[in-house]
Amino acid sequence: MFLRSGSAYKIILSITFILIAIPCALLLLHPAAIFPDASWGFQVWRSMQNGSGFNMITQVSHTNIATNVEEFKSWWSPGQYLVPGAFQKLFGLDLGHASSLTTIICQFSGLAGLYAFFKKAGFSKIISALSILIIALQQSFLTPFIFYNGGEVLLFGFIGWFLYGCLSFTKPGIVLVVFVLLSGWIGFFAKSSFLWMYGAGLLFIWIKLSKHTREIKTWLVNGLWIGVPAVISFAVIYLTYISRGVNPSSASGGLDFSLKVFAFPLASPLLAGFSFDDIANGFIFHNDAVIFSPGQAVAIIAILAIVSLLLIYFICKKVPNKRYAVLLAIFYAAAVLFFGSAFLRKLDISFEARHFRTVGLLTIPGAVYLFSRAAKVYRIAFGLMVAITAFFGLKFYILSHIALRTEAVHSTSGIAQQFADKETMDYLRMLDNHNNNAVFVFFSPDMGLEINHNRSITLDPLGRDISINMDDYTYKGHGGPVYILMPHNYIGIRANVLLKCFPGYKGFSLKELSDDYVLYYATEAR
Repeated sequence: MFLRSGSAYKIILSITFILIAIPCALLLLHPAAIFPDASWGFQVWRSMQNGSGFNMITQVSHTNIATNVEEFKSWWSPGQYLVPGAFQKLFGLDLGHASSLTTIICQFSGLAGLYAFFKKAGFSKIISALSILIIALQQSFLTPFIFYNGGEVLLFGFIGWFLYGCLSFTKPGIVLVVFVLLSGWIGFFAKSSFLWMYGAGLLFIWIKLSKHTREIKTWLVNGLWIGVPAVISFAVIYLTYISRGVNPSSASGGLDFSLKVFAFPLASPLLAGFSFDDIANGFIFHNDAVIFSPGQAVAIIAILAIVSLLLIYFICKKVPNKRYAVLLAIFYAAAVLFFGSAFLRKLDISFEARHFRTVGLLTIPGAVYLFSRAAKVYRIAFGLMVAITAFFGLKFYILSHIALRTEAVHSTSGIAQQFADKETMDYLRMLDNHNNNAVFVFFSPDMGLEINHNRSITLDPLGRDISINMDDYTYKGHGGPVYILMPHNYIGIRANVLLKCFPGYKGFSLKELSDDYVLYYATEAR
């Protein structure tokens, strides 16, 4: 009865708004921590603020620690730091609050765009509202309130509007040309992986405009209306950005024909759409304690791949709006081909469901529609699945927010620091204020954002096996005091290996900053 009420969708949207408003308010009070990708982006932003060119990062030279080198950082798209950087400039905010404002705007924009898209795709207001509520209760939606994830949240803020635009065109024209041009640039600005979504969306528009005729001429003309601005859009992106540095597609690590390579993309509607990968703490790429062994994980993913294929098939068969069905099928196929190829060639792309989030978002309203018309037992099963997804999403947020408030430290950047306690951060700030030619060494890129008057180096953390490429860790020469912050458990072999990576220094001393962190430092040249 409730679902048939004409005002039911308004109640659901109001509940969703209230649920979102709470973490938004808390985020302004307690800015989030930050993912490594976005940390590197903010380091680029800081370099630009200090005089470097667009998207250039200034780093300490391996060959002479007293000098700097510059690198064009094309691994990630620029929006993740330029948007909060703009808020920082406009409103005088620190990076933590600027990224909080970015997250809040993108989260509301994303849900609004998806709601508009779902209605445009032919779903009723109640189905669209329920889909938005499901999205808002998932861990992937709540994650940016705990960790600013840069391109992920920016893409979420844009993707619904892009999908809405893909459904809007009924004939070619100048408006279509402008849409193709600008959507390519805006989407890439948000996140570089948007390019595969861009291709899938344009393919859908081409098919939609041309499907009513078999004339090759019409297909070609429509293709030109889309293809020419698309080529221009991509050419600008490639020449000004992608070609200027290293990115995930730069090098292949060989070939991998294992089952997970093919099953993981196929399972994306469930892995990403209903948080199966998040609930499992990551089947392959683990974001917390490992739940399943590698063999168990692959077996489960294979089952989810089969179920996902069936789910997509029945959604496409049953939904009344065939434009949505075609769009869903194209995006699903494009994701499987794009990421299947990337995994096959062992590119530097992790097996994480977040890469397939757009497929998951597209799947949700179709699944809600499908099960709302299924037998009672299936509706109950679907409701339980949604409830489990919401439980784990809210559990993640509540526990993470408590940890953010009680354990993380906020310093000069405003970002919640995960890899330092208050005693450590206070001492580092004192050292930074009393030096102007020192080099600080950290094992997480976000820590370097707290150094305002000196330079910093970010090294990858060391495992217990200490299997590293020394060329990546060694910094020759001498250039003022060097301070190396390490976890307390690095004392011993790992610390000895790291100290040898600075051959220009001698007489390292050790200072215990807290129960968890120590500082090795040296000033004398060898």
